[in-house]
Amino acid sequence: MAAQNDHLPGFCRDCLTGQPEGRKRCSQCGSPRLVYHPELARLTLAHIDCDAFYASIEKRDNPDLADKPVIIGGGKRGVVSTACYIARIHGVRSAMPMFKALEACPQAVVIPPNMEKYVRVGRQVRAMMEELTPLVQPISIDEAFLELSGTEMLHHAPPAQVLARFAQRVEREVGITVSVGLSYCKFLAKVASDLQKPRGFSVIGEAEALSFLAPRPVTTIWGVGKAFAATLERDGIRTVGQLQIMEETELMRRYGSIGQRLSRLSRGIDDREVHLNDAAKSVSSETTFFDDIWRHDDLVPHLRSLSEKVAWRLKKAGIAGHTVVLKLKTADFKGRTRNRRLEDPTQLADRIFRTGLSLLEKETDGTRFRLIGIGVTDLREAALADPPDLVDAQAARRAAAEGAMDKLREKFGKSTVETGYTFGTRKPRPEPGE
Repeated sequence: MAAQNDHLPGFCRDCLTGQPEGRKRCSQCGSPRLVYHPELARLTLAHIDCDAFYASIEKRDNPDLADKPVIIGGGKRGVVSTACYIARIHGVRSAMPMFKALEACPQAVVIPPNMEKYVRVGRQVRAMMEELTPLVQPISIDEAFLELSGTEMLHHAPPAQVLARFAQRVEREVGITVSVGLSYCKFLAKVASDLQKPRGFSVIGEAEALSFLAPRPVTTIWGVGKAFAATLERDGIRTVGQLQIMEETELMRRYGSIGQRLSRLSRGIDDREVHLNDAAKSVSSETTFFDDIWRHDDLVPHLRSLSEKVAWRLKKAGIAGHTVVLKLKTADFKGRTRNRRLEDPTQLADRIFRTGLSLLEKETDGTRFRLIGIGVTDLREAALADPPDLVDAQAARRAAAEGAMDKLREKFGKSTVETGYTFGTRKPRPEPGE
């Protein structure tokens, strides 16, 4: 039976039995997986992150892969979406070009991403989170923040033990593992969940925040990537501790608005609350080509196919986009983004494609492209989407035809019906993580 007293020095993550301070193994089951922290009983904000999510699902579904390095991605021009921990030991990292990943780990098993399966599992895990608390804020398909204050009466256990029980349940019922970070604020809960992956459970309390953060690199702070870290290093700032001793006004004078974030997060100050199910900001799809493409007529079928994928997702989610965004990446890895706001939100492949096509026409000047993507932002409810078009008399007919195709695809599969734009063309290979 889980301990329910206000003072919870520690507990066993395997049998959930409360533990007196100082033990190295559980007094009940002998497990070494014990959690101790002086603030354990009162911390309620958690970040839960599925471990190597895509790769873990593939290993779950194919036990022969259990002891093998697995990379989710594909194509000589693609990038790594994710990799299992065995592959990571060899130096494989997310977003690494596939050819470099295979140089680092030539024995790896490469599996193309199956996003429909991953989304299905992600929703299953999300539903289990929502059984713990109504305050669940997803930040991606495989991670979320949870606020468990006020739930102890419901679960008959403190949040820390509830989270450990949740991790056990996911492993038992879903067949993958998660890591848990528990703290008093979002920033440190996210940091904590990364500390002991996989199957981690880490706690960062308020009293230790300054000393915990001080020796860590500045990239620990959200928003500090390689480029900004290089800027800070040129100014002689390498650790969070160096930021802690600087005045906020000085940091803002040097770095603008991000200076305030540096000052506050370096001190463990983060007042952001967990919000209910923040809506997605965009829906998009992209593909990387096997060989660079520069001809307009060769790019169009890919644009149409991707537009249909985006429209399908919008319709499934019951949302629509007000702004269409075209994404291109040149052969020398330079990105181009073009967008156009529509008069009304849309969830139709026809409107997304035609808008993207008009944007694309201005870019096909002989430049070689290695990637194309299309998407929508500024999302709205589907009820606001696609009112009758009084200017384009054929728009209603195209919308009706698209609806008929959707019904056929729903019943017989997505490849059942193709438009003249995509029929007979080589299908685009999806970018890993699409």
